Amino acid sequence: MNVDDNELEKKALEHFRKGERAEAFRCQDEFLAQVKACGVDHCTCKASCKYHGKCVECVVIHRGHQDQLPACFFEMVNRRIAAICGLTETRPARPEPSKPK
Repeated sequence: MNVDDNELEKKALEHFRKGERAEAFRCQDEFLAQVKACGVDHCTCKASCKYHGKCVECVVIHRGHQDQLPACFFEMVNRRIAAICGLTETRPARPEPSKPK
């Protein structure tokens, strides 16, 4: 079971965007049921922490101290930052034409 970039959860988001809340919540409930049923530890954090696998507590703590994101957010955020940076940094800047003196 893959939690990150999950197709069922993406489908739920599509339903939310279309205003189809009941179907979106159905998809989310199914996604969460699959996560729980597989019995696998989905926490990607490598730190030895008493909140390992306790997502709600972990996120609330990080929101509280406002110092950094939980480790499980790093990949998602870095992908989005790379996409945003690609809007400008992968294109050469055009210098302004020189004006004669």
